[in-house]
Amino acid sequence: MNYRMIANILGWLMIFESLFMAVPALTALIYLESAFWPFFGTAMFCLAAGVLITRKKPQNTTLYSREGFVIVSLSWIVLSLFGAVPFVLTGTIPSFVDALFEAVSGFSTTGATVINDVESVPRSILMWRSFTHWVGGMGVLVFIMAFLPLSGGQNMHIMKAESPGPSVSKLVPHVRTTAMLLYSIYFVLTLVMFVTLIVFGMDPFEALNTAFATGGTGGMGVKNASMGGYSPQIQIVVTVFMVLFAINFNSYFFLIHAKFREIFTTEVITFLAIAVTSSAVIAFNINGIYGNMGDSVRHSAFTVASIMSTTGFSTEDFNLWPELSRSLIVMLMFVGGCAGSTSGGIKVSRIIILFKSMRKELGVLIHPKQVKKINVDGHPIEHEVVRSVNVYMVGYVLIFAVSMMVLSFDNMDLITNFTAVASAMNNVGPGLELAGPASNFSIFSEPVKLVLIFDMLAGRLELFPILLLFSPATWKK
Repeated sequence: MNYRMIANILGWLMIFESLFMAVPALTALIYLESAFWPFFGTAMFCLAAGVLITRKKPQNTTLYSREGFVIVSLSWIVLSLFGAVPFVLTGTIPSFVDALFEAVSGFSTTGATVINDVESVPRSILMWRSFTHWVGGMGVLVFIMAFLPLSGGQNMHIMKAESPGPSVSKLVPHVRTTAMLLYSIYFVLTLVMFVTLIVFGMDPFEALNTAFATGGTGGMGVKNASMGGYSPQIQIVVTVFMVLFAINFNSYFFLIHAKFREIFTTEVITFLAIAVTSSAVIAFNINGIYGNMGDSVRHSAFTVASIMSTTGFSTEDFNLWPELSRSLIVMLMFVGGCAGSTSGGIKVSRIIILFKSMRKELGVLIHPKQVKKINVDGHPIEHEVVRSVNVYMVGYVLIFAVSMMVLSFDNMDLITNFTAVASAMNNVGPGLELAGPASNFSIFSEPVKLVLIFDMLAGRLELFPILLLFSPATWKK
């Protein structure tokens, strides 16, 4: 284990986090808020600590797969720990566990909150919450990789550990260039959304927060009613961009290079098909509530896009909808978006592989001697990828079950516990009942919040990086 190299990258992470805090600090200056000093002080501490750690360059810069997983896990933990400090120092969230929950929820793009009245907190805090979504959406280490002097192969270990999906591929030969391309696409999409929201009448501050929260598919808003207080036109704009950010970013790369056949992969088509079908079913199911098919379609499409992209915005309290709609929403929490996007969930690509694996096994039962590979878009899926998907699902179910058992000690009802864990592990935000869109997660005890913090990190990093921290073999030399 190359501990010195791990420390060096963590040092660089702290330097970058100090730069990230310049955004809310500048917001505090603009709006003349006293919250400037907590952000400034935390940023200076991170900068000083980062410079001190990175001062001595490690002689051995080699990184292997396990170092990549450890770096990613520790980076997200360190990022969240220091990201929580301004919440405490400003007095917005006095409890450090609650502040850590808010920070992890932000960086992991979950969007669950413990703040009861978001409209009463300083604007700089609101900006920090939404900006953490944007930083965590594409992956902070993917961003840093564009600047760190690492060789491509070593970068790839980090990129594979942090990027969502069963497999990760380079868009171009150099990983650093791939990272820059991904963030360029991410930045342009966010900028286009920001401008579009202003054109449709949203306040620039709220538009920037909404663009950050949508881009990272996090969903921490600036209003207690989430997106319910905005015009139907703005809600439609947000719906479209939630879908765009939930699509594999490779598709945009192929679009730029006019490789149109590569854009609509099986995964993208399946994702859009699920979204359209679910929206139609829910629209018909809730039409009795609104009495207007136009409003029903708008609310259903927004909710489906929000849940599948795991953004977590809401226009209506879907906890009050009929059981068919509620059940479908819970199922969509698990599906999530596409691999290679900023969304959470199990991912459509994994679900496709699981269904194809099941069909293959059924074929083997009928014809035991047949040898057949799983193919997606005409390409064979390697056995290692299928195996990792199966192991992922086993780990997912085990963590989910244990988390449910721990949450039961708080004596909440089953639906609240189930959807709270589902929301945390899939990085969605709202659940149902006491964890619904009209409520928040302040109702849970601190030990339960710590479990949900673990679930959010495990969900964002897709289990393996976090689980490897608890394996003794990881730390052996």
